[in-house]
Amino acid sequence: MARFCPLFSGSTGNSYYIGSATDGILIDAGRSAKQILEMLKACDIDPAKIRAIFVTHEHSDHVSGLRVLASRLKIPVYASSGTLNALQKMGCVNDKIESFVIPKTGIEAAGMKISPFPIPHDSAECSGYRIDLPDGRKIALSTDLGYLSEEVRRSLEGSDLVVLESNHDVRMLENGPYPYVLKRRILSKTGHLSNDDCAAELEYLVRNGSTRFVLAHLSRENNTPELAFQTSLCSLRMSGMKQGIDFELYVAPIANTETRTIVF
Repeated sequence: MARFCPLFSGSTGNSYYIGSATDGILIDAGRSAKQILEMLKACDIDPAKIRAIFVTHEHSDHVSGLRVLASRLKIPVYASSGTLNALQKMGCVNDKIESFVIPKTGIEAAGMKISPFPIPHDSAECSGYRIDLPDGRKIALSTDLGYLSEEVRRSLEGSDLVVLESNHDVRMLENGPYPYVLKRRILSKTGHLSNDDCAAELEYLVRNGSTRFVLAHLSRENNTPELAFQTSLCSLRMSGMKQGIDFELYVAPIANTETRTIVF
């Protein structure tokens, strides 16, 4: 039995738990250690069962609680070479924290195999992660990407659960209060994936074996959970697919007080 819990998801912080009845891992630690520990408790997850933290990239909404949390739980940190170098320069990891470059072939942790794949984002060396579970099922997580490269698409396809960014509605962003430079960054090929671009990929993923989707990293200012959900749902329905039969669709909660756990 696998368990996925989006502790936090969005521009104000990101952290995801993946595990089993016995132990698990975190992907990112983008809120304070106190907040992450409180959310783990709300999700009925024992922090002592966490075996490692895997970091996607060095932006603050993914690592702000990393140093304190890794020190407190006494667990190792894994990231790409470029990300780990950036984390060391930022002081997010130090000689008191075990930190390792994750091999491109992946490593074993908490009874799972975690394999990285490169993500097109404006950071040192951003990674998505594919997690192979002991029973043969797969989870893939890919957020903070300007577009789905062929390598990202191959890494996601066939996964039983796909966590994919649905960051913004293009019209809300273009007409919103963000400065022009920030709008251009978000819309660029190394920025963030829009609702429309996310929705366009889901049909391909369903046809290639994926059945569960979690829309993640939603913008508070340029999106709403309902808009992200309906954009993807309508796209899948127009392709002739039926919710609850061909696919299941979820949205990672934005509000700090919300919890959602997917068990499968």
